[in-house]
Amino acid sequence: MARNDAHEMMTPSSTAFAADHVAMRTGDICALIGRVLLGWIFLMGGWSKLTNIGGFVGYLTSLHMPAPGFWGWVGVIVELVVGFALVFGVAARYGAVLGFIFVIVATAIAHRYWEYPAAQQLGQYINFMKNIAIMGGMVLLFSTGAGRFSVDGWLKRR
Repeated sequence: MARNDAHEMMTPSSTAFAADHVAMRTGDICALIGRVLLGWIFLMGGWSKLTNIGGFVGYLTSLHMPAPGFWGWVGVIVELVVGFALVFGVAARYGAVLGFIFVIVATAIAHRYWEYPAAQQLGQYINFMKNIAIMGGMVLLFSTGAGRFSVDGWLKRR
């Protein structure tokens, strides 16, 4: 069978090659999609806290957070800054570091699943693990940068 035959039977090695080829050709699009998906979580989280700051401060109070009014506003601002940085790719590496730190702190404060009643542990465990995955995304974004389709990429090309 000819190597250039588009209908060539896919073997495990040729399938892997095809996946690598697609990934290499679409890397900047994938970086954009990944950045926007990660950033969207922070934008929506920050926005929901901003529009119900009293509820968020009450939640922090229920977690025995010292100075919940102060830390509530810090949380809102950090989430919005991280979300903006990631969605638009503005100082994305710094946004990824800030997001990583924020998620560690938020996880340590709010998702100690082992301290919850048995009926709530699974939900908190899922949130804990989701945050671990978000931290992985932040590390990856820190190492790769924002990609070509970003403000960072645009500034680099200038």
